[in-house]
Amino acid sequence: MLRSLFSGISSLRSHQTMLDVTGNNIANANTTGFKAGRTLFEDTLSQLVQAPGAPQGANGGTNPAQVGLGVRVAAVTNDFTPGAAQQTGRSLDMMINGDGFFVVNSGGEQLYTRSGAFTLDALGRLVTSSGAQVQGWAADANGVVNPNGPLTGLALPVTTTMGARATGTATFTGNLPADAAVDTALVRTIEVYAADGTATSLDLTFTKQPGATWSVQVADGSGNALGGGTVAFTAGGALQAVNLPPVTVAGNPVALDLGQLTGFAGLTTVEASSQDGQGAGVLQSFSMSADGTLMGSFSNGLKRAVGLVAVGNFANAAGLEKTGGSMLRASVNSGEPQVGRAGDGGRGSLTGGALEMSNVDLSQEFTNLIIAQRGFQAGSRVITTSDELLQELVNLKR
Repeated sequence: MLRSLFSGISSLRSHQTMLDVTGNNIANANTTGFKAGRTLFEDTLSQLVQAPGAPQGANGGTNPAQVGLGVRVAAVTNDFTPGAAQQTGRSLDMMINGDGFFVVNSGGEQLYTRSGAFTLDALGRLVTSSGAQVQGWAADANGVVNPNGPLTGLALPVTTTMGARATGTATFTGNLPADAAVDTALVRTIEVYAADGTATSLDLTFTKQPGATWSVQVADGSGNALGGGTVAFTAGGALQAVNLPPVTVAGNPVALDLGQLTGFAGLTTVEASSQDGQGAGVLQSFSMSADGTLMGSFSNGLKRAVGLVAVGNFANAAGLEKTGGSMLRASVNSGEPQVGRAGDGGRGSLTGGALEMSNVDLSQEFTNLIIAQRGFQAGSRVITTSDELLQELVNLKR
């Protein structure tokens, strides 16, 4: 039987595979995070017709004569170049800028994906459209995340609360005017919190005394006196001494920090700048930073980290296996996953409110369709011609 007949058959099979890969790419042109496949061909074994000969004396050497036996698919690889970004404005949509994959858990198996179109389930867990849980690290009660700990499913339930914290220090900053008239009173108010989150107004009344001294009277929002003291400045306006002991508010001692005050003339900028307590709050919304930190916004007006999205990368991303649902599985040739914080260790940064679209280039794929079609046609012509030659041989005997 003619060798060309089998070569033509191998061409049909190989170009059919190329057509399958190209058709799949076109079908997924709008699939979020999809990576296009590419078909690579290689020749098969070649039959040795004449062996090579070495030069001997006056005779030169001869090259081998070989007849190829066709073509086969060497590999179907994935192109991991980034796809275009699409802004969605949806806080649950995430995109990786650069290398890396989101880590998810599906039925107890750790998988990887570039599709960041996440949703929340009934338990407030961050999941993919197929229900796989997005992996990362949860923050503790103080908003601290340990990316060296074990991975866990991220959750953002509406019942997430920020606990109350009693005020320990209330800070006042700014300037008390040195040229103010004696008995000039300036009242500044700050809200402080008890251990159970109860808020209480704290009023400080600064009253100008003769010289560079001001008296300070402290009262609660109901006008009950809580204590007092003095603050003195040098002739140059610098703070000289503060005599103001802590006051007790709702059974909680509160230190009043006046160490940043100044006493220059012509300026009245004294204000209550901060306090370290807080009331309880419930999670209302969240945003994501470039390193994957999920910052929750609570009803008490404060923000705190509630989790960190994990990102994994591989030494050979092309060695990952596609499992369907835009998921990938580690293989023996992909290397072990290097999971950590986005932006570290070669991992790309994250963008919230955006999705990575498919990296399929339709113009290239339609060109590949033509190439596959013409290659298939050429292979079929080889089979037709070989058949005609065999027919001629058969017709030699009539």
